[in-house]
Amino acid sequence: MTKIVRRATVDDGHLPDTLPPLLRQLYARRGVGCASELERELRGLLNPARLKGCAEAAGLLADALARQQPMLVVGDFDADGATSSALTLLAMRALGAERIDYLVPNRFDYGYGLSPELVTLAQEMGAEVLITVDNGISAHAGVGAAKAAGMTVIVTDHHLPGDTLPEADAIVNPAQPGCEFPSKAMAGVGVAFYLMLALRGELRRRNWFAERGLAEPNMAHYLDIVALGTVADVVPLDANNRLLVQQGINRIRSGRCRPGITTLLEVAGRSAGRLVASDLGFAVGPRLNAAGRLDDMSLGIECLLAEDLVSARQLASRLDSLNAERREIEAEMQHEAVQALESLQLGSRDLPWGLALYQGDWHQGVIGILASRIKERYHRPVIAFADAGGGELKGSARSIPGLHMRDLLERIDTLNPGMILKFGGHAMAAGLSLDASRFAEFASAYDAAVRAELEEHQLTGELLSDGELGADQLSLEMAATLRDGGPWGQAFPEPLFDGRFRLLDQRLVGQKHLKMVVETECGTQQLDAIAFNVDLKQWPNGAVQWVSLAYRLDVNHWRGNDSVQLMVEWLSPL
Repeated sequence: MTKIVRRATVDDGHLPDTLPPLLRQLYARRGVGCASELERELRGLLNPARLKGCAEAAGLLADALARQQPMLVVGDFDADGATSSALTLLAMRALGAERIDYLVPNRFDYGYGLSPELVTLAQEMGAEVLITVDNGISAHAGVGAAKAAGMTVIVTDHHLPGDTLPEADAIVNPAQPGCEFPSKAMAGVGVAFYLMLALRGELRRRNWFAERGLAEPNMAHYLDIVALGTVADVVPLDANNRLLVQQGINRIRSGRCRPGITTLLEVAGRSAGRLVASDLGFAVGPRLNAAGRLDDMSLGIECLLAEDLVSARQLASRLDSLNAERREIEAEMQHEAVQALESLQLGSRDLPWGLALYQGDWHQGVIGILASRIKERYHRPVIAFADAGGGELKGSARSIPGLHMRDLLERIDTLNPGMILKFGGHAMAAGLSLDASRFAEFASAYDAAVRAELEEHQLTGELLSDGELGADQLSLEMAATLRDGGPWGQAFPEPLFDGRFRLLDQRLVGQKHLKMVVETECGTQQLDAIAFNVDLKQWPNGAVQWVSLAYRLDVNHWRGNDSVQLMVEWLSPL
């Protein structure tokens, strides 16, 4: 069951009175403490010098560049890993690197991160310097193998570290102990960007560019990639991340972005000139991720590295096809999971508080999305497992507010030594490996651990609303103000409103989306509205005359005309 909870009105007197009153209140409700946190120009970017390990890593890379040592970027197989890899390669080449390549583990052969097996491949490629991006903070064995092979190892990551750190030559991670960098929410691509900024500064101090006649690269050229990786990885959009994302969006809107991003937007049917952050998260990111889920993430990296639209379009088309295939697999897996839960004939009170799901033929690359969908449906933390071969299961976990998933897995591991083979992640998402024979035992321990952490009311889905808009606020001007007031995203949610409306017309479009015409309660205004993926058992319903809606106010651009449209998140008959 979902309920609407209206956010309380808070004091917003500390924010500029030049802001529209509604926007000022929305910012204050989202924790904006001062006007500087609304800064969207690069002058407001946090200084790389405050990021622990960044100066040391930059010095090591500058030394390697001077010697033109063979370097290898070791990435991850998601959108953050792909953008981190592409950004590092492009920036390093612009900074003068002549011998640099990348390596991303295939999730089906090597699993996540820098492993000893991957180090063997790196040796075969002739690498002398390894740079991990979006991974490495838990790669003790992999880093140890690389060091034993005589390599210099630089770890850049943003994941939470364990009790000990790997013995790398330098570690750049805002989450590591002793790092005083104010933003702990950067994605892997943000960390990589900061290292490249620091490296450019180090090379400038060494007179590198002048001595070699090299043009000093403008690092802002890579902010489109930073924006994509940051939004796609669903990290909290704190002030620094919002600045990075907005600058990247500005570049994409003005056509100053990578051909790969341009063509991914094309195949997704999104306008670059009207881009908002959610387009990166829901249109571009999934297509990039599809390569790592079903095939090889090098396809996504090559799309971002492409230097012309022709080659980029070919790669974007392949990524679009993989994404369509991913959707089909996901839909079937979700259907099977829901059927399995419904077959138990349990009421909401009887369902496990922590849902652990497994089916032998589920696809490893799609279990993360499956866990997200089931979490949204049942409002419970979910771990979905797939067969990884060799008697092992791989799980992908998604949490709900109030439950730190990585800490929960650590607690289960402490209470049940040896049950979990390995784990890692964040508060809201994590991954783990398990002996297949211990799945039932784990599912029981997981449910017990969740029950120890949560209270029953937290299992009720809540939609936080910013209240009701007056008829005068349901305007094109207000929709544009809200659209431009972002970037909105994780931990800085796009404004959601609620209200009662008369339902004048309803029809299905695209088989499962409900297109509506609604009228304000006072009867002064008619508006278009659309709800995606509605319950076809309930809608359309000709008997319903009034509805309660939770919606986002948006600008609908169609055939050159703009109009107000309600993007419905939730609807209920009255």
